[in-house]
Amino acid sequence: MAKVTNNDISTEQKILDAAKQVFLENGLDGARMQDIADKAGINKALLHYYFRSKDKLFERIFTEEAQKFMPKVTTIMLSELPLFEKIEKFVWEYIDTLVQNPLLPIFVLNEINRNPKEMMKKIWGNHRPPIDKIEEHVASLVKKGEIKSIKGYELMINMVSLCIFPFMARPIVQWITKTNDEEFLQMMEQRKKTVVKFVIDSIKK
Repeated sequence: MAKVTNNDISTEQKILDAAKQVFLENGLDGARMQDIADKAGINKALLHYYFRSKDKLFERIFTEEAQKFMPKVTTIMLSELPLFEKIEKFVWEYIDTLVQNPLLPIFVLNEINRNPKEMMKKIWGNHRPPIDKIEEHVASLVKKGEIKSIKGYELMINMVSLCIFPFMARPIVQWITKTNDEEFLQMMEQRKKTVVKFVIDSIKK
C-alpha cells in the first residue's frame, strides 16, 4: 500500500480548490481538465494521476460538499425543538450553507439529472432520509389542531424549494433584480427571515 505524504495531500487539496473555482465559473459541461490543472499550478498528467476524469473530480467535490451540509439539517429536523423553531433553524442553516458553498446547487442539480438514486446513496449511504420522524411530528400537530393540514414531506419540499431556487437560478435572479454579487448575498440574508415567515404563516392557524 502506497504511503500518503503531506505533499500528496497538499497537491490533492490544490486540485480540489482549483476544480471548485473552475466548476463555479464554467459549470460542469464548460469546465476543462486543462483549466483545472492550470489553476492548480500543475500539469495535466499529474491531475489525471489524482483524478482520472472530470466526472470523478466533480463527484468527489459533490460528495464532500453534500456531506458537510446534510447532517446539520438532519439534526435540526430530528431534534425535539418546537416545529416553528425547527423551521427557522432549518431555513437559516440551509441558506447560510448555500451562501458559503455556491457550488452545492450546481452539484445537486447535475447529480439529480444524471442519477438521482446514486446521488441519494452518496449522501445518505444505504439509509433512507429520516423523514418518518418529521412526518410523525407534523401529523401530531395537525391532529391536535395546532397547525393546518399538511404532510411532513410537503413541508420539507416547500422549505427546500424556497431556500434553493434563488441559488439555482442565481444569474437570472440577479439579472431580474439588477443586483451585483454583494447585493445578492444581502438579499439572501434578508430572505432567511422572509422564508421563515412565509412557511410558518402558511401552516399557522
